[in-house]
Amino acid sequence: MSTAALLKKGLSLLLKRQTNILSAALVIMMTVVLSQVLGLVRQRLLVGEFGASNILGVYLASSRLPDLLFQVIIAGGLSSAFIPVFSDFLVAQKKEEGFKFASSLLILLSLSFIGIASVFFIFSQFFASLIAPGFSHSEIVLMGELMRIIFFGEVLFMLGCFFAALLQSFDHFLIPGIAAATYNLGIILGILFLSPFFGIFSAAYGVLLGGVFFILVQVPLLWRVGYRFSFVIDIGSSAIKKIFSLMWPRTISLGIFQLGSLLTVTLISFLADPGRKYVIFDYAQTLAFAPVGLFGQTMAQAAFPVLSRERNKPDEFRQTFLTSFYQLFYLVMPFSVLFIVLRIPVIRLIYGAEQFDWSATVLTSRLLALFTLGLFAQALTYLVGRAFYAMYDTKTPLLIGGLSTIVMLVGSFFAIVTFHFDIQSLALIYSLASMLQLFLLVYLLQKKTGRFLDLDFFLSVGKILIATLCMGVALYVPIKLLDKLVFDTTHTINLIILTGISSILGMAMYLFLTWLLRVKEAGMFLILFKKLGNWQSILSTSDELLSTPSKQQS
Repeated sequence: MSTAALLKKGLSLLLKRQTNILSAALVIMMTVVLSQVLGLVRQRLLVGEFGASNILGVYLASSRLPDLLFQVIIAGGLSSAFIPVFSDFLVAQKKEEGFKFASSLLILLSLSFIGIASVFFIFSQFFASLIAPGFSHSEIVLMGELMRIIFFGEVLFMLGCFFAALLQSFDHFLIPGIAAATYNLGIILGILFLSPFFGIFSAAYGVLLGGVFFILVQVPLLWRVGYRFSFVIDIGSSAIKKIFSLMWPRTISLGIFQLGSLLTVTLISFLADPGRKYVIFDYAQTLAFAPVGLFGQTMAQAAFPVLSRERNKPDEFRQTFLTSFYQLFYLVMPFSVLFIVLRIPVIRLIYGAEQFDWSATVLTSRLLALFTLGLFAQALTYLVGRAFYAMYDTKTPLLIGGLSTIVMLVGSFFAIVTFHFDIQSLALIYSLASMLQLFLLVYLLQKKTGRFLDLDFFLSVGKILIATLCMGVALYVPIKLLDKLVFDTTHTINLIILTGISSILGMAMYLFLTWLLRVKEAGMFLILFKKLGNWQSILSTSDELLSTPSKQQS
C-alpha cells in the first residue's frame, strides 16, 4: 500500500464517527489510556525532579482553586446540559441554529469565567493563605504566583473542553480524546525543557502549552463538521435558558465537590510536613482513580448521547443503562483487587524515582488501597449521574452529591481535628462517602425509571464479586511465595517480573471464573478479543454489541 493510501486510511479512521456505545467507549478508552500514560509520565517527572517535597505540594495545591472555578462555571454546563440541548438541534436538523447557540453560549461562559477569575488572579496570595493556612509564608507566596499562571491555562482548557463537547455531540470521540492527551504532553515538555531555568514554574508554564495543544488539535475537525464561530449573544433564547436551568444544580454539585477537595488541602495543611503529605495524598488519589477515568468516565461519556436520545423511551433507556452498568462494573472490579494486593509493587514501579523515598512509597501504597475501596462507586457514579442528566434531571445528583460531600467533610474534620488521625483516614472516609453516593443514586434512579434492582441484577453483580474475591487470592498467594522464595525485588527487573506473573495469574482466574459463572460481559469481551483482527467491523455492528448483552441479562 502506498504512503498516500496509508495516510488517507489513517485520516479516515481519525475522522470516523463512533455510532454505538461500546465502540465510542473503546475509542475513548484508548485515548484515555494515552492521556493517563502521559499523566503518569508527568507525575514521575515531577517527583523525579522535585521529590515528595513541600515545593511540589505547593504546586499541586495551587491548581485547586482554578479547578474549582472551572468546574463551577464551565464544566457544570458542558457535562450536564450542553450535549442534550445541542443534540435537540441536530435531531431537528437545525445544525446552523445549533452552531449559533453554541457560539452564544461560548461567549457567555468565557466572559463569566474570565470576569470571576480576574478577581482571584489579582488577590491570589490572599486566597492561597485561606486555602492552606498551615503552609509557611514563602510557600503561600509561591502558591499565589503559580495560581496566577494556572488561571491563564484554565481559560485555554475551557475552550478545549467546549470544542470537545461539541464534537462529541456529533459522535466524534477520537480527536477530542487525543486533544485531551496533548494537554499532559504540554506539561511534560514544560518540565523537561524549562525546569533547569524556571524550577517548579516550568510545570505551570507547561499548563499553558498543554492548553494551546488541546485547542489546536481539534480545530480541523471542528471546521469539517461545519462549525464556524459567530459573534452573537442571545441571552433570551430558549436554548440558552434551558442550559442555565439545567446546569445550575450540576454547577452547585460540582462546586460542593470541588470545595470538598479544597478543604481537604486545608485539613492536610495542619498536619506535620503538609506539603509532602499532600504530594502523597494527590499521587495516591491520582493512581487510584486512573481506572475511574479509563472506564467510568469513558463509558458514561459514550452512553450519555444515547441515553439523551432515549429519554422518552423508558424500556430502551433502562436497557441501555443496565448494559453499560454491568459492563463498567465488570471492567472496574479487577483493578480494585490489583491495586489493593499489589499496592507496593505498583507504587514502586510507577513513582519509584530516586527522590521518592521508601517511607513515601509505603504511605502512598496505604492510601492507594484505601482509595481503591471506593473505586467501583466512583466509576459507576459517573454513569448513574449521566442517566439523570439525560432525563433533564440535574437536581437529584446535586442533592445526593452534596450530601455525600458533607458526610466526607464532617468525617474528615473530626478525623483530623478532633481525633488527630493521620492522612490515611481521609482516604477511607472518601471511599465510604463515595459508596453512600452511589447506593442512593441507584435507588433513586430505579424509582424514576422503573424497577431494575431485581434478582437478576443482584445475581449478575454477585457473580462478579465472587470472581473478584477469588482473583484476590490468586494474586496474593503467588506474590508472597515468589517474593520470599524466588525473586530479589530490590532489582527493578525482578519486581516487574513478579508483578507481571501475579497479575496474569489473577486476571486469568477472574476471566475463567466469570466465564464459568456465565457472566455475560465475560463472553462479550472474549468474543471481541477473538475477533480483534477484524476490529473495524466489530466496532461498526452497533445492534449486536448493544442488544446482545442486554438480552442475556434479561
